[in-house]
Amino acid sequence: MLADATYVARRLFLLGEWDAALAVLDPDGDPELRAEIAVDHWFFQVERHDEAEKAVAALDPASSTAQLLTARLAYSRLLFDRDPRPDDRAVAEASYRAAAESGDELQRGWAVYHWGVLLDNIDEDSAGAVARYETALEIAAKHGDGFLESYIIRHLAHLQEPAEEIAMLRRSLHLRAALGARPQTVAAQATLAQALPEADPERAELIRTYLPAAAELRIGWLKPTD
Repeated sequence: MLADATYVARRLFLLGEWDAALAVLDPDGDPELRAEIAVDHWFFQVERHDEAEKAVAALDPASSTAQLLTARLAYSRLLFDRDPRPDDRAVAEASYRAAAESGDELQRGWAVYHWGVLLDNIDEDSAGAVARYETALEIAAKHGDGFLESYIIRHLAHLQEPAEEIAMLRRSLHLRAALGARPQTVAAQATLAQALPEADPERAELIRTYLPAAAELRIGWLKPTD
């Protein structure tokens, strides 16, 4: 039964049905998955931060999952400017580094990727970010992790020439759609729309497609491009 509940929760998690995913989990079962869902919920909807922080606090603080999620919370407070704390920048980097050193190789890939995003979006350190993106991309390729790849190339794309940028954003979108990751697919549609010329019919179609989905999922940081 527990395995079934965990499977259902993971499928609902992919669909952006965060409340439903948490509801099917046993309150005392799989605290790491519960924390991952809660942090993802906060990140997409920019709501219920305290619940996410409480779920992370319930984990072994030395675990790579706790370190990665602690870093993501600190980073997102800075990114969204939602009650950022004086030590958030330092906590984020230290926790990403710890997660990269304490987890398995694939977990290291995710930690290094997120570390790159911190450097990219908060520090505007493109060189430092790219070095970490490339390391994470090697790990994603080695393990055949298309989900991780979809995140990395979405961030690498904006550093490319326009044609290559569009190609990478399309691949990120297709990878996410194939995995059934609905919130990430909607975000990828929005990013691709923003990168396309205003007169491109594909841009208009993407906007018509992603706006209702973003509204349904209540993605707090997706705005109309027109």
